Amino acid sequence: MTPRTTTAIPRVRRASTFVALSAAALLAASCGTGEDSPAAQGEVTPQSDLTTEELETGESGQFAVAELVDPEGQPRGTVEFAEVEGGTLVTASASDLPPGFHGLHIHATGLCEPDSENPSEPGERGAFLSAGGHLKGDDDEAVHPEHAGDLPPIYVAADGTGEIVTFTDRLDRDRLLDDDGSAVMIHEDSDNLANIPERYAPDGPDEDTHMAGDGGGRIACGVVTGQG
Repeated sequence: MTPRTTTAIPRVRRASTFVALSAAALLAASCGTGEDSPAAQGEVTPQSDLTTEELETGESGQFAVAELVDPEGQPRGTVEFAEVEGGTLVTASASDLPPGFHGLHIHATGLCEPDSENPSEPGERGAFLSAGGHLKGDDDEAVHPEHAGDLPPIYVAADGTGEIVTFTDRLDRDRLLDDDGSAVMIHEDSDNLANIPERYAPDGPDEDTHMAGDGGGRIACGVVTGQG
């Protein structure tokens, strides 16, 4: 499934940030800045169906939450899911993590076992491996970043905290809360979203990159649990 749009913005003061980003996008789309431009004539149309109120509160209905823990079972934040027009609003808040960008994904199985076997690689054990790979969605042949569970990386500041709000039309209640559930995963490294320029890899991204964007080990996990 090709996403309609994915917008990632900081949770703090996100309503005003959304307005600012929307204004910038509209100006860029106006194809000119003079008096005859569409923007000057008031002929531009907002590109998102989401209101700032929906972005700020997820008022259309929070339906699930995941409590993040590290491999030692210590709390590392919360991820909330809310229904909004056209898709799902994902709000992630993390703490006590290493600074920098970290891969943020939804994995296919609702398990967050600290020392577990990889279901696709028998004999391989590690933190949260029982959660399986990325939630793929309707296309079993999809590669990263086209999985339903692929989300933008989360940035963690120097104080160990990170927050992100992102919209996706690839996830919904049924997909997240199916029979085997799902889990939110934060990885130790950034996610390159399989964007490997040809000058570095003439044959394109390798299998590992297509699987998970080279996000590395799993440092925080939370089982997605339904609400209401």
